[in-house]
Amino acid sequence: MNHSGKRVIITAAASGIGYAIAEAFLASGAEVHVCDIDDEKISSAAETHPELGITRADAANPDDVSRLFDEATAHLGGLDILVNNVGIAGPTALMENIAPQEWDHTMRVNLGSHFYCSRLAIPILKEAGGGSIVNISSVAGRFGYPWHGPYAVSKAAVIALTDTLAMELGEHNIRVNAICPCAVDGPRMSDVIRIEAETRGEPLDKITDAYYRQNSMRTFIHKSDVANAILFLTSEHGSKISGQALSIDGNVETLRT
Repeated sequence: MNHSGKRVIITAAASGIGYAIAEAFLASGAEVHVCDIDDEKISSAAETHPELGITRADAANPDDVSRLFDEATAHLGGLDILVNNVGIAGPTALMENIAPQEWDHTMRVNLGSHFYCSRLAIPILKEAGGGSIVNISSVAGRFGYPWHGPYAVSKAAVIALTDTLAMELGEHNIRVNAICPCAVDGPRMSDVIRIEAETRGEPLDKITDAYYRQNSMRTFIHKSDVANAILFLTSEHGSKISGQALSIDGNVETLRT
């Protein structure tokens, strides 16, 4: 899909899913600006893709987000697409054992960041005559997620934010959608499974197998699956798609492990 000339901001995109999304947009001809908080990964991304605009910024900090948008719009000359990718796994515990500060931090990162970025992107997209916002949610926002309550609740709120923005912005030709992945193969998911096994006192193999059995296809998904879905939604092929929470999940049946 051709995104030649499109101007894209992606949060938390110096590694992982965000980096895969950034590379996919670059390959499709877009101009891309990303943010991240990991200096080593920022340096690596900049070395690999010198054409990539990068701001060291915490998307859960409103002041950092203001600086990100100042730098990104100066670099890009405007904006057509925002991808709110930033998110954390949050604590692994039963709800009654979660500290208030753990809850607040998860909400600020997983939900607050999407709001902080969207509120600044909207006037720019309106000025451009339209555009697209894609929020990274999770199937946990649809099913609930035992032992990962703050994560699940924050991701459900991202879907509600997506629905609300789609209704508010449709008349301005701004489309807003969410992507809901299941377990994405990679170091972050490996850490989630390891910590869950340790916290619950269960064998690692048992928890890993349970994650594979959560969906009908008995699979984890890949970063490229998420990137390809976003390319479609933000292309002309997805020009009439808005207000949707698209699951990329091999048909998740349950998130119980």
